[in-house]
Amino acid sequence: MSNSSLKSDAKLLNSTIIVSSMTLISRIFGMLRDIVFARFFGVSMIMDAFIVANRIPNMLRRFFGEGAFNQGFVPVISSYKENQNQEDVKVLVDSVAGTLGLILFIVSLIGVIFSPIFISIVAPGFIGEDGRFDLSALMLKYTFPYLMFISLTAFSGSLLNTYGKFAAPAITPVILNIVLIFFVVVISPKLSEPGMSLAYGVFFAGLIQLFFQLPFLSKINLIPRPRWNYRHEGIKRITNLMGPALFGSSVSQVNILVSGIIASLIGTGKISLLYYSDRIMELPLSLFGIAIATVTLPYLSRLYSNNLVDKFSDAIYWSIKVALIFIIPASIGVFILAEPIIAVIYFGGAFDQIDVRLTSLSLSIFSIGLIGFSFVKILSPAYFAREDTKTPVKIGIICVAINLILGSGFVFYLQKINFEATHVGLASSISIAALMNAGLLFWGLKRNKILNNFKTSRIFFIKLCIANLVMFAFLVYTKKSLIWWLAMHAMERTICLTMIILASMLLYFATLSILGIKIKELKFERG
Repeated sequence: MSNSSLKSDAKLLNSTIIVSSMTLISRIFGMLRDIVFARFFGVSMIMDAFIVANRIPNMLRRFFGEGAFNQGFVPVISSYKENQNQEDVKVLVDSVAGTLGLILFIVSLIGVIFSPIFISIVAPGFIGEDGRFDLSALMLKYTFPYLMFISLTAFSGSLLNTYGKFAAPAITPVILNIVLIFFVVVISPKLSEPGMSLAYGVFFAGLIQLFFQLPFLSKINLIPRPRWNYRHEGIKRITNLMGPALFGSSVSQVNILVSGIIASLIGTGKISLLYYSDRIMELPLSLFGIAIATVTLPYLSRLYSNNLVDKFSDAIYWSIKVALIFIIPASIGVFILAEPIIAVIYFGGAFDQIDVRLTSLSLSIFSIGLIGFSFVKILSPAYFAREDTKTPVKIGIICVAINLILGSGFVFYLQKINFEATHVGLASSISIAALMNAGLLFWGLKRNKILNNFKTSRIFFIKLCIANLVMFAFLVYTKKSLIWWLAMHAMERTICLTMIILASMLLYFATLSILGIKIKELKFERG
């Protein structure tokens, strides 16, 4: 392997480590935010209302922000960076900022005006006299503008990522978490409706996140001067790529939305239960799946622009291999330790023992789907970098249909047998759909001969399975009942769980090392 190739590999791994580190910091603050949510509001009508009100702009953000827009914008801006001069790049950036900004303003205004209609669509079960509908509709008037702020923030982050500046975009979500914690702890006790502090916090956090990006854009001389220029050639290319990707890159969000609609119909608190368990899954998903995808998309786009087919294949293979090393043990660990994880993070205040048990059930199911969630993030860039957005769309349609059919069927069956945790049926359908999505994306890459060297990895997979089996046996041996965990003080629970996690990680990576897999030596392999 050439020195230049080694340098590229090392740079890619270092960039992934930077994004993972910044993301870890962000997720720690996100966990603190969710702990505050659980302590103050628990599994309640207020949390149900906020989750729905916040979900609408966040789902649209996957379209206009780091989802479909990112999949369309990054390949185009990478191409301009490689093949055009700085002035052409600046004109494209200004045109995108102006065109996207105006569209986002109009969409946000519509959302604020027609907030009750949006709530009735995404949460029909809220319609009634329990107060969830009115509260969520009021909250949406403040959370919807977040769509504009965070989408422009994501646009800025995509620019920085394209120019190799990964740290600032990765750390930006910390701002949202800090602001929300402040509003809940400090502002909510002073309000007649404490839950509104959540919506106010989202609005102000979006503004701060956007302005935080500006100094970093200034360093690369790309602070936008927005102009309406929808006829720009780059805008047309981005739009063509975004069209099908609007659906294809956001299948997981659509699946969650579909499940949310069903959850709103099966009782107060079910949406909150799914939210708390899903938030736990965001940590390993962001650290590994999203971090790897964030780093590799600009790299894959650059390789494709330069027609470096072999390196393109190697980069995807590297992403898969690195992801498997981290995601499989994370999935196993969360599955076995679901109850103590929920007890350590959420138990206390308004979050009681029943909430711990019910949330841990859905977390266990989500952990099975973690592999699917992660690989959808990792494999999708292989399509988008080649400007193939149709295939993920077709696969996405299939998976949304699977989620809808299975989710409705599971919930109907669980309700029929009077099972308390009907939300587990929804977690199951989401996880199955994610696994199907990842499997079909992988099969498509194999069929199109994008993954030419994947068959050479059999020994690697055998070693990986052995290491995971060793860790699995250790976790099963040390497993304790929920009553045992709740009998301890909060600090004792935290220390005990931390020790078990660290010991299992040490055992896992030591086994990998003995078998000849060393993380620091990861590099692209050419077969």
